[in-house]
Amino acid sequence: MIVYRAGWVLPVDRPPLRDACVAADDGRVAWVGPAAEAPAGEARDLGPGVLMPGLVNAHCHLELSHLAGRLAAAAGFVDWVERLVTTRGEDPMDTVRARTAAAIEELERTGTVAVGDVSNALAHLDLLEDSSLRARVFFELIGWDPAVADRVLDAAHARLGSLNLPDTITVALAAHAPHSVSPALLTALEFVHRLGLLHSGLLAAHGVQVDEADCALLAARGATVVLCPRSNRALDVGLAPVPELRAAGVRLAIGTDSLASVPSLDLWEDVLALHRAFPSLEPEWLVRTATRGGAEALGFPGLGQIAAGAEAAFAFTEGPPSLSDPLAFLLSGEARLRGVRE
Repeated sequence: MIVYRAGWVLPVDRPPLRDACVAADDGRVAWVGPAAEAPAGEARDLGPGVLMPGLVNAHCHLELSHLAGRLAAAAGFVDWVERLVTTRGEDPMDTVRARTAAAIEELERTGTVAVGDVSNALAHLDLLEDSSLRARVFFELIGWDPAVADRVLDAAHARLGSLNLPDTITVALAAHAPHSVSPALLTALEFVHRLGLLHSGLLAAHGVQVDEADCALLAARGATVVLCPRSNRALDVGLAPVPELRAAGVRLAIGTDSLASVPSLDLWEDVLALHRAFPSLEPEWLVRTATRGGAEALGFPGLGQIAAGAEAAFAFTEGPPSLSDPLAFLLSGEARLRGVRE
C-alpha cells in the first residue's frame, strides 16, 4: 500500500482536507482522511501542495497534434477549417504518430488521466494503449449524401470489428456534426432521435451557438456539453453561455480540442479560461467539472474523485507552505498540475 501525504487533498465529493493522506492499493483508493489517522504503508510525502483527482479531457483530437502552430494565421473558423483540410494530409505517418505520442505524454504530464478523443483514422490506438490514460475514442464519420450512409456505416462497423483493445480503451461511432452528416447517417448512429431530439449518451462539443430553448432541450435529454473555451476564443466563434447552461441543468464537462487550435493540451488552462470569462463560477464547481464531470460524460465511474474504491489516478501541484485556500491557489494561475499514479 502506498500512502500519499499532501498539504491539501481535494476529494471532490466532500470539502478539502488539510494535511491529509490518500492510501492506494492495487490501483485503487483504499482510504482518505487526516494524516494523523493514516494507515501504515509506503509513505510518499508530496509536500505542501494540492492533491486532487486526475483531470478528464472530454474533447480532444490527438491525431491533429502534428498541426500545432501551423494554422494560427487563420482568419476565423471557415478559413481555419479550409487550412486544416488542405494541410492535415501533408505530413508522413511517422511524423503524425510522433506528434501524437508527444501529445499523449503532455496529457499525462499535466495531470490528465482520461481523454475523450475524436479520430478519423484510429491510427494511434496502440499509442493510447501504451500510455497510462483511459480513453474513449470517438470514430468520427462524415457524409453529406444519404445514399452512401449504409456504406459508410458498414465500413465503420467492419473497422471496429477488427480491433483488439484493452479495457482501458473503448471506441464508439460518432457523427461529426448535423451540418456535415446526412439525416440518414445521424439517425442510424442514434445521436439524434427523429432529428433534433437528443439522448442521454450524447456529448455535444463546444455548445457555443445555443439559446434558451436549446439549453432546455439539452437538459431534458440528459446530454453533456463539453466546454472548450480556449479553442472557441482562438477560432473566434464565441463562448458557450455557461451560466445559462448551468441554470437549465445541462450536464457539463471540459475539453481542450486539438493542438490545431490551442497552444497546449493542459486542461487546467481551459479551467482558468472559464474562470476568467465567468468569475462568478464557483471554484468547487470548476474542479468538479474538470474531473467528475468529464468522467461521468465518458463513462469512467472510477475516475473524477478521491474516495474508497475509486481509481488511484491523481493530479498534484506544489504550493507554498503557507497555503490556506487550495481552491483559490488552483485558480490563481500559479498552480502547475502534474500526474501522480501508484
